[in-house]
Amino acid sequence: MATTARITWVQDALFVGESGSGHTITMDGSPDVGGRNLAARPMEMVLIGMGGCTAIDVASMLRKQRQDVRDIIVELEAERADDHPKVFNRVKLVYRVRGKNLNRALVERAVSLSDEKYCSATAMIRKSAAVTHEIVLEEVA
Repeated sequence: MATTARITWVQDALFVGESGSGHTITMDGSPDVGGRNLAARPMEMVLIGMGGCTAIDVASMLRKQRQDVRDIIVELEAERADDHPKVFNRVKLVYRVRGKNLNRALVERAVSLSDEKYCSATAMIRKSAAVTHEIVLEEVA
């Protein structure tokens, strides 16, 4: 099964990306490469993709486990190599899960399964980066 995308130059370092499913995003380079800071950088998009991939996994698993989840936020912080191609060499994910009577063991299992088995973006990034995670549960009334 192929995944497709098309990237079209707008001007300077500003580009529009269109996914195979027909959705568009804009990307811009930093001012030092001719960008005007009008959109996220491509490597920021990679990080956002990783966060979205794992968030979808975790939400799906917790729903199947009938956990009363009210909110999931995944915060990512990455460090990049100093030399080109400046890949990520460290990524930390913080999963903030809000809900009622959440079972920590089930949340931890969902995060672990996403990290180790299901999230393809994490699997690709792990080729160059040490990936760690933290889970923060917040109980709601």
